[in-house]
Amino acid sequence: MFKNIIKNIAISVAISALFAGVVNAAYPDKPIKMMIGYAPGSSTDIVGRMIANDLSVALKQPIVVENRGGAAGSLAAEAVAKSNPDGYTILFAQNGLAINVAANPKLPFNGQKDLLPVVGVAATPHILIVNNNSPAKNVADLMAMLKADPGKLSFGSSGIGNSDHMAGELFLATTGLQAIHVPYKGGSPAATDLVGGQIDFYFAGMPVGLPLYKGDKARALAVTSKNRFSGAPELMTIQEAGVKGYEMALWQGMFVPAGTPQNIIKALNNSTLKILETPEMKERFQKAGVQIAPMDTKQFSELYFSDIARWKVVMEKAKIKLD
Repeated sequence: MFKNIIKNIAISVAISALFAGVVNAAYPDKPIKMMIGYAPGSSTDIVGRMIANDLSVALKQPIVVENRGGAAGSLAAEAVAKSNPDGYTILFAQNGLAINVAANPKLPFNGQKDLLPVVGVAATPHILIVNNNSPAKNVADLMAMLKADPGKLSFGSSGIGNSDHMAGELFLATTGLQAIHVPYKGGSPAATDLVGGQIDFYFAGMPVGLPLYKGDKARALAVTSKNRFSGAPELMTIQEAGVKGYEMALWQGMFVPAGTPQNIIKALNNSTLKILETPEMKERFQKAGVQIAPMDTKQFSELYFSDIARWKVVMEKAKIKLD
């Protein structure tokens, strides 16, 4: 179904380019606003600002970052979806957007029609960690513990519907196991309670979980991506650990309002992809614990719409609603 959606979006983009009136061939000729739906210092904010910094140089115009947190990123997404489709208001988002669209039918915008995916920049796995005193030495041990005490063990997250929460729900849905979800107001407090033994396991974001593992403050069991994470290649994937079909990454990328002319989309896409090829940007991503993953408009669109479809299934199975 999402292939038809992508096809229709491609047609609408082409039509908008033909009938948008006078399209500025010299785009951009004034500052651009990049909206991010998460707090300063979050992983999405860090990556978005890195992109904004180099993109402003490439486009020869300032890019002003505005953090509009709240509603799991939906406030920023709504603002961009309802903005003028002229390329001067863009959204830097992560897969929480697809999760929200899948789970919340009452969003004040249509996430499949009002926003166009432009370019993907990163796809970073979560890292499954447990307390150093946990009996679980590997994923098989954790699964055995969950099977022995159904619904007794707990896992943390940075909030209901956030990426780390859904990594846990996907794990439970894939394995058929049960656990108690404990939401926190951010990844750091969840990690603190994991280290303190208040929760049993946590699918932490790399910026939070990797330092705990590297600093011997928590035990890492696996990563959630299909392939091993370059920042910790010694860790096996959850698939390698025996959970067939499990794969998840925290992707991040750029969106614009529907109706944005095609020449502007191409300018943003091409410039961003060139930035991601530079050794300097690759080094910055690596230092930030982020897995670089360049995706053109077609690839990013396929990821976005397939993610929405996947999370609808997971949400229904876990009986999660974000309204």
